[in-house]
Amino acid sequence: MDTTHNTEIFHHDSDVDVTHKINTMELDNWINHLKYIKKELVNLTSICSEGFNAKLEDINVEERFQKKKTQNKILLEALIKYSNSRVHIVECEDTQCDMVYIKEHESYRRSYLYHLDKYRRLKDEFFNKVQGKFTLLKVN
Repeated sequence: MDTTHNTEIFHHDSDVDVTHKINTMELDNWINHLKYIKKELVNLTSICSEGFNAKLEDINVEERFQKKKTQNKILLEALIKYSNSRVHIVECEDTQCDMVYIKEHESYRRSYLYHLDKYRRLKDEFFNKVQGKFTLLKVN
């Protein structure tokens, strides 16, 4: 059974098949999310490059978004490559082979969640500064 393309879960699926299908759905979600973050980072760096850096009095905010953009690209490419490699799951004939894929998926999950956490922190910090500047503009 090709568990990498057919993600519908059936009653006769083994626990391992179900795990592979869930992992495939999760991986597709990660890839789509990173593609969205890629677009969002383009917008954020564009805002910063239009002189917003000086107004925020934080000259490295654009640089930090550019660095995150590079990190996002690297992770996205790695996940796409990993997704493509999962076609070989069907060739697994024993539990040990399946476990290699499951452990690899766990490793990518940790990388994705770490990246997401760091990105959210950077974005929150940026918006807190922006909100502070807008609040100051309203008061004056």
